Amino acid sequence: MITRGSQWHRWDPHVHGPGTLLNDQFGGDAPWEVYLKAIEACMPRIEALGVTDYYTTNTYEAVRLRWKQGQLPGIKLLFPNIELRLDVAAKTGFVNLHLLVSPDDPDHVNEIKRFLSRLHFGAHSDRYDCTEADLIRLGKAADASIKDDRKALAHGATQFRVSFDGLRSAFKESAWARDNILIAVAGAKGDGTSGLQQAADKTIRQEIEKFSHIIFAGSSAQREFWLGLRDVTVEQLQDRYGGCKPCLNGCDAHDFATIGRPAEDRYTWVKGALTFDALRQAC
Repeated sequence: MITRGSQWHRWDPHVHGPGTLLNDQFGGDAPWEVYLKAIEACMPRIEALGVTDYYTTNTYEAVRLRWKQGQLPGIKLLFPNIELRLDVAAKTGFVNLHLLVSPDDPDHVNEIKRFLSRLHFGAHSDRYDCTEADLIRLGKAADASIKDDRKALAHGATQFRVSFDGLRSAFKESAWARDNILIAVAGAKGDGTSGLQQAADKTIRQEIEKFSHIIFAGSSAQREFWLGLRDVTVEQLQDRYGGCKPCLNGCDAHDFATIGRPAEDRYTWVKGALTFDALRQAC
């Protein structure tokens, strides 16, 4: 019997969906039907999908429910991607950081919510935890004219900033997080670590990138840098950042037209089984 060795599979780790908390452009009368068909129609075919939302698992849970019902049959691995904003300013915004969560634990949704609740933000002479209830509370505190909880949740998400030191401490203190979460940081200039270009930012940039398992980037320059093929060697990467880092690129779709269509068609391919462990091994 002839068996195939490890194969390359297309992953898209960064796709938003209908109801995503910010910049939701998935409109129309039947957004879910259009959304699911768009994912299935992608070529090359997406087989591993990271469903993304800001600070919450809401969109992931909605997609997962439909997936469990037999929709998205081409997707063999579905996992949550929680998008956060750090309290570190980049060139045009705050540094984006993502928690990619293994779905292997049957209770992973509750566990990630428990982990998120350990992240805090201080404002308005109060402490706000990274929970849906406190994001709503923050949104209403920041804008007293907001009465609707959904609008308050979205506004709270624009205000909440995650302390990098707080996140790093919470991660180190949680065995579940260490076993089930991979940290990905945006590598772009606008809202990623490449936007930390001042000399005073060098240390914090290095600390964030060292803490991260993955760089979200699609440029050849980033890929070559993190392979040790640019102005630093593999040995220097090991010393400064804990080793080489895989670069992943997703479409970051907020509308139907860009689902599965990353800039310049720079897709992510992962070699191995269609399991979260394949990504973990790449790190």
